[in-house]
Amino acid sequence: GYFKETYRSIGEINQDSLGQNYNGKRHFSTCIYFLLTSDKFSALHRIQQDEIWHFYDGSSIRLHIISESGIHTTHLIGRDFDKGEVPQFVVPGGCWFAGEVVEQDAYSLIGCTVSPGFDFKDFELQSRKDLVSLFPDQEELITRLTHH
Repeated sequence: GYFKETYRSIGEINQDSLGQNYNGKRHFSTCIYFLLTSDKFSALHRIQQDEIWHFYDGSSIRLHIISESGIHTTHLIGRDFDKGEVPQFVVPGGCWFAGEVVEQDAYSLIGCTVSPGFDFKDFELQSRKDLVSLFPDQEELITRLTHH
């Protein structure tokens, strides 16, 4: 998809307050716009922080999460509450997750908020082979939502 950072707090958190999983300071919070189309998907990846997804416009998003123990859950982010969609959802830090547009020939505009703020040092994208070795029961999903 396409993203544009819209907010990065001025204030920062020192590494000694973040814990051993972080390398360096982080801003208090960051936020992006994220545009996804039905011919693309947000590949399985993970970050250390919780990430809040906010729905803005277009088709709903199907968010796939694989927990650290390998449990797969699916969540619909959108505005059709009668169908169980929610306008925002929190992805727990450390989980693998991917998003896809539900409708064909459509787009989804969402926002993502991360706290402590996002840094590419916290971003992890594994190969299909490595993810399948971690979660063999999820091979079909991993194959569909990874690029290689």
